[in-house]
Amino acid sequence: MSRATARTAWTALPHPIRWVAVAAAGGTLVVVGLLLMVLPGPGIPVLLLGLVVLATEFAWAQRVLHRVRRQSSAALSTVTQRFTRREPTS
Repeated sequence: MSRATARTAWTALPHPIRWVAVAAAGGTLVVVGLLLMVLPGPGIPVLLLGLVVLATEFAWAQRVLHRVRRQSSAALSTVTQRFTRREPTS
């Protein structure tokens, strides 16, 4: 099945069925991600994947994902600036 036919089949489903499927899959991934934060495993990537899945149908998840991306980008630039070797000035 190609990507285009899969997308067409997905959008052909009634909205309530898509909504429930996305809510169940995304919610499960978020809960598993939260559990993996305290248990051994990749908690943060699974949590982010759950947000990505939820953001396909829910506006609040899109806002949360946008905020997470913006804050993680700012944190990465701060860490990069702080740990980049600077040439000594003479």
